[in-house]
Amino acid sequence: MCGIAGWVDYNQDLRKKTTIIEKMSKTLISRGPDEDNIYEEPHILLAHRRLIVIDPTGGKQPMVYKNGDETYILVYNGEIYNTKEVRNKLILSGFEFKTHSDTEVVLKAYIYWKEDCVKYFNGIFAFAVWSGREQKLFLARDRMGVKPLFFFKYDGGIIFASEIKTLLLNPLVRPIVKEEGLHEIFLLGPARTSGQGIIDGVEEIKRAEYLVFSSHFFTKKTYWFLKAQEFTDTEEEAKVKIRSLIFNSIKKQLVSDVPLCCFLSGGLDSSIISKVASDYHKKEKLTTYSVGYVNNEKYFTKSLFQPNSDEEYIKIISKFISSNHKNVLIDEVELAEALREAVMARDLPGMADIDSSLLLFCREIKKNFTVALSGECADEIFGGYPWYHDKNLLFSDCFPWSRSLQLRKSIVKDGMLSDPEDYVRMRYLDTISKTDKNPDDSRLDARIKEMFILNLDWFMQVLLDRKDRMSMRSGLEVRVPFCDHEIVEYAYNMPWKIKSLNGREKGIVREAMRGFLPDSIIDRKKSPYPKTYNPNYMKIISEKVFSILKEKNSALNYLLNPKGVKNIIENPQKISSPWYGQLMGAEQALAFIVQLDIWFKKYKIDIFS
Repeated sequence: MCGIAGWVDYNQDLRKKTTIIEKMSKTLISRGPDEDNIYEEPHILLAHRRLIVIDPTGGKQPMVYKNGDETYILVYNGEIYNTKEVRNKLILSGFEFKTHSDTEVVLKAYIYWKEDCVKYFNGIFAFAVWSGREQKLFLARDRMGVKPLFFFKYDGGIIFASEIKTLLLNPLVRPIVKEEGLHEIFLLGPARTSGQGIIDGVEEIKRAEYLVFSSHFFTKKTYWFLKAQEFTDTEEEAKVKIRSLIFNSIKKQLVSDVPLCCFLSGGLDSSIISKVASDYHKKEKLTTYSVGYVNNEKYFTKSLFQPNSDEEYIKIISKFISSNHKNVLIDEVELAEALREAVMARDLPGMADIDSSLLLFCREIKKNFTVALSGECADEIFGGYPWYHDKNLLFSDCFPWSRSLQLRKSIVKDGMLSDPEDYVRMRYLDTISKTDKNPDDSRLDARIKEMFILNLDWFMQVLLDRKDRMSMRSGLEVRVPFCDHEIVEYAYNMPWKIKSLNGREKGIVREAMRGFLPDSIIDRKKSPYPKTYNPNYMKIISEKVFSILKEKNSALNYLLNPKGVKNIIENPQKISSPWYGQLMGAEQALAFIVQLDIWFKKYKIDIFS
């Protein structure tokens, strides 16, 4: 994986501005610690930071290729898992290849298919191609939105980058947050409306979207949609198909020229990936990693969202696959301190310690590995969350991971956010309106499709953003095999009675893997990413929040309602529903405020200017 950035301006000679692109590039060094290069022409500057994973010598960027009277330049972040198949198609069309890198395949695919090239890729990517003669820029992002890509458009120009911090080092982009951005942060955060960059004028290219920009033309287009189709497979056929799709996706993502490991929580998804990886690399003992917290066993409490801890299941599957397993333990002090760097990694307040723990986890893994595989996204597409199974949650006609705005509104001063319910309601309705359904879908199956799209466009995006930012901050590439678009397409049209086989979350996947994994792993109830239960963490965070409230002249306190914030500190047990999702309770709501304070100060956020 890598970091990319660029600047196009048709009204000035950008070769006089190379110091700016150099500064922008330095912000991406953690994404690409191995190499960095800059390309310049009068009206474009391109920067690339590389994390070397495949073809160390052949994948250098920016990559330049002359085809006839046109010169094409590529900067690319990602992995194309069907590189061999796409390369073969291009060879049959007359292209020759000098490397075995997917970078060269992406560039020549664009030259041959132009904008349609993205339809041929199976992978995760964000890339830019500049056509020198046409003076035209093409930007594209993968179907699931695994790799980030932001841009800032102005009259006669456009600036783009993998991260918001990179854009902010261009003097044309100012850290201003207007009312809509505040609505996003306080009412939806850590989620964001698709395409929202929070900073005024900053947008994110949406998942499955590309952008074309020239001196006289600007357009964005969505190139992939989930379409409702009749599902004709039987239950047994679905088991076989699911098993084949998952295995094929994992195997494609095990290709690497550098050391590779797996995340292992003892849950179904990570166990499937680790078992396939172990079988694939039989000559080498697979290393697996899990994350835990110091003394957590003393304080762990079962709940609807966290029914059991991971340790005993990790031991079962690690022994079963004979992996070299390592458990990374984090204490509550370093967890709280890492909130600062987690903000710097995400460029926004995020999932609080759920972010900072992953950051510390990835940093430890990076000491020995450059690539890891993780089980994200199976729950979103196969119905792993409680809101798929609890009819009250399923049909609640709102975002199920953030059903009430009461807690959110309580920490903001009256009048700071206009019509909060209407804003959130509009975002929700806009999302479900995009759901493609079959005319003969039952009420349940129609709602399941809506929930699928809600998860794909919202909850999954938060988790993918978290995984990309925390891992790449550590220079670690994390691949997510369940995000394969062929798996997603198949799961979308699967009737709920098959998807929830035996009344279980991810029921079809469980039965498809019966005999491949131990029954204890197959039958284990879904359990989310672990968090700390140590009461000392709440004490640390509360002290940080009290310090924030004392800063009467801070920008954040212009927005906060001290009474509402103190109520969370003094009555955490009365928080009836999570701040967000399954894990963000009272402690995480307070840690979110800590991250807000860090963000306002570090990014010098200006409100309403």
